Amino acid sequence: MAKIEFLNVTKTRSIDGQMHNVLGDVSVAVQEGTILAIGGPSGAGKSTMLRLINRLESVTSGRILLDGVDIATVDPIELRRKVGMVFQLPSLFPLTVQENLVYGPKLRGVEPSSLETKVREILGMVDLADLSPERMAGELSVGQQQRVAIARTLMNEPEVLLMDEPTSALDPTTAKSILELVCDIRSKYGMTVLFVSHSLEHSRLVGDRFLLIVDGKVIEESDIEAFFGGPSTELGRKFLAGELR
Repeated sequence: MAKIEFLNVTKTRSIDGQMHNVLGDVSVAVQEGTILAIGGPSGAGKSTMLRLINRLESVTSGRILLDGVDIATVDPIELRRKVGMVFQLPSLFPLTVQENLVYGPKLRGVEPSSLETKVREILGMVDLADLSPERMAGELSVGQQQRVAIARTLMNEPEVLLMDEPTSALDPTTAKSILELVCDIRSKYGMTVLFVSHSLEHSRLVGDRFLLIVDGKVIEESDIEAFFGGPSTELGRKFLAGELR
């Protein structure tokens, strides 16, 4: 059984007063423990796919399954514990690092004082072992903030991690370290990851499989090296050659 499955998913949105399909009849299955890199031109529908999985938006038609269960039947808070999301820009609360990390577990009724060891463990996991949990999140560099955002997601022990352009605002060195972190997380936790990026290099570094979306439709889905070795479609070849924007 797939961990995440799109079944004939269409998402329609009003653009300039007219209804358009942002996603059109998308069907794709993501196996457990896989890192699926999702690429395509700007406006192709990549980020919308992630937002639908986390129910930040709702499908117009079709279904999305998590472990075979329609996510429309799952309580959104419980769903977002199982399916964590990391955005392009780190969106942290104007609180301390500690307070950011325990926020999710607190909502589930976990006593914050019981989480101190876990906070230290997760900060170590994201290479912030030397960072004081009492530091204000706003005092950190963008790279550190992105690591704290990932740590906050990991505190909820998600089964699926959605990453929407998590390296695009970072310098090359920091971006590389975040990519290595993504691979480490999958290795340690066996997590399923959907990774959206405009960078083909980044997609190739982290992905097991590659999904190409153009104009809201799935064009190709294959092993990552098979795609980069030679796409099977003309649109795939144009995308790899930088001819699709």
